Amino acid sequence: MGGAGGPLAGALLGAGVFCAWWSCWERPPRPVRVPRRRLRRALQEAGFADVPPVLLLVVCGVLGAAGLLLVPAVTGVVVAAVPAAVAGAAAPLVLLRSRARARRGGRAQEWPDAVDALASAVRAGAALPDAVCALASRGPQPLRPAFAGFAAGYRTSGAFEAELDHLQDELADPVFDRLAAVLRMTRQVGGSDLGGTLRTLSAYLREDQRARGELLARQGWTVAAARLAAAAPWVVLALLATRPGALEAYDTAAGAAVLAGGAAATFSSYLLMVRLGRLPEPRRVAA
Repeated sequence: MGGAGGPLAGALLGAGVFCAWWSCWERPPRPVRVPRRRLRRALQEAGFADVPPVLLLVVCGVLGAAGLLLVPAVTGVVVAAVPAAVAGAAAPLVLLRSRARARRGGRAQEWPDAVDALASAVRAGAALPDAVCALASRGPQPLRPAFAGFAAGYRTSGAFEAELDHLQDELADPVFDRLAAVLRMTRQVGGSDLGGTLRTLSAYLREDQRARGELLARQGWTVAAARLAAAAPWVVLALLATRPGALEAYDTAAGAAVLAGGAAATFSSYLLMVRLGRLPEPRRVAA
């Protein structure tokens, strides 16, 4: 007994010395993982900046588990649980991207007017922070709440660039990223031609929106056809599931292979068609 206790005591002593040595070194902060950063940016662009990415992942997991458990209980086909779980888990992300795209499209129509109002205030002699704060009452209606928050924060702190960074995170808009870069540079180095720069930016935004609108109208039928072609077979499958015994043929190895092949073909074809017909999205500019 005593001979066996000697090695054990030595091992415990060595582990204690190693822990003491390890505690003397400061561990570097763990970097933010790229997927979590992408989820946070997606939430910001969709208008849910206060929602933590973990909550989004929890919702995806709950919906995926619901599809995994409910579909076999309703249809009696165990194989159908896998595509249902994948669809349930992906639904929040798809809706998030759709909301962000619609939000960007709606705001894009308002930015030229906002830049014009800002240029008018600067041309009238207003200071740059006051001109930005004035957009809370003189800017386009959809953008006023965000600029009202900027105005309240600036009056409280007086930190123009810090509040501009906060507004940039709140709006999460590529157009405002460009505008914020112009305002930040003017604030730091000065410049007498800010009004002309803003008018040039406004004209560019209007021309870009006109060209993008024409292209979207022309390629809209491509996206609609892709969605219809991708959804049609699965709608038929869902209708068949309402009849007892209609899906028993898929509850076999061959049926599972057919469902897996159909899901892969649908997913890849839809992504390819949408990819070919998609317009390049404007990229955000880091602060």
